[in-house]
Amino acid sequence: MLNIFTLANGRLVQEEIESLEELSRFQPIWVDLESPTPEEKRWIKQHYGLSIPEDAMDEDIEESARFYEEDNGELHIRSDFLIDDHEQPRGVRVAFILNLVNDELKSKGVLFSIHDADVPVFRLLRLRARRAPGLITDAREVLLKLFDADAEYSADTLEGIYDELELAGKKVLSGNVTDALAGEVLGAIARQEDLNGRIRRNVMDTRRAVSFMMRSKMLNAEQFEEARQILRDIDSLDSHTAFLFDKINFLMDATVGFININQNKIIKIFSVASVALLPPTLIASVYGMNFRAMPELEWEFGYVYAIGVMIASAIVPMLYFRKRGWLK
Repeated sequence: MLNIFTLANGRLVQEEIESLEELSRFQPIWVDLESPTPEEKRWIKQHYGLSIPEDAMDEDIEESARFYEEDNGELHIRSDFLIDDHEQPRGVRVAFILNLVNDELKSKGVLFSIHDADVPVFRLLRLRARRAPGLITDAREVLLKLFDADAEYSADTLEGIYDELELAGKKVLSGNVTDALAGEVLGAIARQEDLNGRIRRNVMDTRRAVSFMMRSKMLNAEQFEEARQILRDIDSLDSHTAFLFDKINFLMDATVGFININQNKIIKIFSVASVALLPPTLIASVYGMNFRAMPELEWEFGYVYAIGVMIASAIVPMLYFRKRGWLK
């Protein structure tokens, strides 16, 4: 899918391109390619003279090759963006190519973005740019606003983690934690821990990308200050992710502790039962010995007496355990 974005009265206007002729009618500041076909790549090469690298979206690319500048002035940035899918959160690699020396748009430039999946941050920026005139002025501003929206998206996701952990905490600290509830809570905590780790990696990647833009001296004074503000926002998220890791570890330990308590209760029942049955076992063993005159045979009520003594010897320890509170 090939979408271009132009400025009209200070607003970002989106156009979906289906042919090379349509592409030639516009002067965009942002060209977005989602899962581009070979034909769409050919249109970009013919119209803009830009060859999209084959490894643009590879996940195993060397870290040192994710941020670089070509001899012709093109800036290449490969950055990861978070997708907060409730079933399976994941990150998607996006390749940015910033062309600031385009003959038709020397002052504004063109930003090219290539990715394989729909990125929520992109939708957020498009919505804002349509509603807020003057939010974006050139291609560099588009890239900065994307990273700004990415930091805010991470902050919103962290708020969701706070809410989920609060619900899990109420279940755990209620005191009545069954094994089934403990398993459910552990699953929820594990998902939030995975998401929190992905957010931490995502903001680290965003910090590196913004720092590269600042070092490349491509930003004007106002944009440079905006980049510094993005870095400050990212720094504030680090403390939140660290706190959430601590909270997750606490809830994990508390849940495992309740599981151990439930297991100890079961072991306790078997321990009490085994101790209570020791006296009847001893009596049965004594009466089972081969005496010269067996009480059961010599005495008419021998069996009744033996069974009564065995029952009494079992009841007395149970009453003692109950008095001490060991049966609760």
